[in-house]
Amino acid sequence: MRFIIFMLSAICILSCTDAERNANDRVGGDTRVPTEDVADAAPVPPGKVLSTSKGYTLREFEESPSFPDAKIKGYDYKDGQFDFRLSESDYVLGSQTSDAGSKMCANSAKGQHIHLIIDNEPYAAKYESSFAHDISDGEHYLLAFLSRSYHESIKTDGAHIAEKIMVKDGSIVDREPITDPMLFYSRPKGTYVGEKETKHMMLDFYVINAEIGKDYDVRMTINDQVKMVLDEWKPYFLEGLGMGNNSITLSLLAKDGSQADVPLLPVTREFMLKGEPQKQ
Repeated sequence: MRFIIFMLSAICILSCTDAERNANDRVGGDTRVPTEDVADAAPVPPGKVLSTSKGYTLREFEESPSFPDAKIKGYDYKDGQFDFRLSESDYVLGSQTSDAGSKMCANSAKGQHIHLIIDNEPYAAKYESSFAHDISDGEHYLLAFLSRSYHESIKTDGAHIAEKIMVKDGSIVDREPITDPMLFYSRPKGTYVGEKETKHMMLDFYVINAEIGKDYDVRMTINDQVKMVLDEWKPYFLEGLGMGNNSITLSLLAKDGSQADVPLLPVTREFMLKGEPQKQ
């Protein structure tokens, strides 16, 4: 397993060439844990530390229930209404994933759900197979995948649908499978409140038509400060984010380290971390 940290200062970003950055700023095998007062900290997830950089820690995400038989068999979109057809399996929309209580990250009280992403905008969580959702007229990239209750995607071929669609008057009038390599942002997203949700942030994304570690790598930029390159498609815990606004940018890298020219990338998502609510 390889994890490579890119640590670039603002000056280096402006002045160094790609070749210089690859030669001088690539660091691997750093498993130091930042020094901090942990007396009142939330429990530490069981996954090992993979890398650290400037106070940010990337940690292995513990293996989750796999749901190998969970599949999206198809869907329709007509008059602003989605109707998804799922296979019969032990995956049930609206149910809590069995290990939700031990995952130590934000979890939806409404249970398992479909993540619906249009054009790499923030996803909509849907807890039933039929629901209303507005999509503007025109061409769009659509991704839908099955999610565990704590928002981790099920990364199997059958558990997602990725299509380029044409919408007119609230209905799909043309559709075709997406054939380009693409990466869709999933988590973190929105607002997180309290130590349990903010201490260990789950990073998750969805890749289609590309094998991470072989065809491409994923570059993550944290708050425009730290760059990390990931060579496995899996979820991670990200620790060390401060209260207030944060941002993560994701992009695909070709194996020579250059940014891949693929649709809708890079993608940046801002999200908010808040402390425990004040007691009245």
